[in-house]
Amino acid sequence: MSQSMFMRARRPEQKEQRRAAILAAARELALRSGVRNVSLGSVATAVGLAKSNVTRYFGTREEIYLELAAACWRDWADEVARRLTAGNDVVDVLAETLAERTLFCDLLGHTATSLEHNVSVEAARDFKRVVLGTIAELGAAVAQAHPDLTEREGFELVAAASGLAGMLYPAANPPPTLREVYAQNPDLAAACVPLVPTLKRALAALAAGLPSLR
Repeated sequence: MSQSMFMRARRPEQKEQRRAAILAAARELALRSGVRNVSLGSVATAVGLAKSNVTRYFGTREEIYLELAAACWRDWADEVARRLTAGNDVVDVLAETLAERTLFCDLLGHTATSLEHNVSVEAARDFKRVVLGTIAELGAAVAQAHPDLTEREGFELVAAASGLAGMLYPAANPPPTLREVYAQNPDLAAACVPLVPTLKRALAALAAGLPSLR
């Protein structure tokens, strides 16, 4: 950490650098130990600031991770659109791009249960606009790549993909205690689902069934 990071940021570019440093530290900590295990204090320590200084830029730990989640949504959308434009299968693209983004999957699993519970109205509003706008954008791209689906059905498929990824990711990546349980009890190992095949099967079934519900 450079000495300038400990000085109070006064100019807009300094403040933006400080925000970026906080986000980068929070991202690295989450990748290393999981979103649920990162505190505001650990982020502050990693970036070389007091917690009170971190809250000048983000009101809470949850607001930091909502902003990271919004960035992950945009990154995912860009990659999905790129692969669909190249003619790849819709279900494969949705499942594989999600599985490649472990931090995104982790954040998806925590969004509704914790990250949206301790944030300002403004932060929640901005995040929801990113999410719904991204799903709508991808829904249109999915409908273009999958002629059997309307844009609304594409929206539903994308929303289901993100929701299922958030639910399945922790089951597919169990903590050490559960890994030991599964190793000692093979009859219980079915609870550790394979992420990509499970996600693809569920999305394929949904994509096939949506037109029948019109």
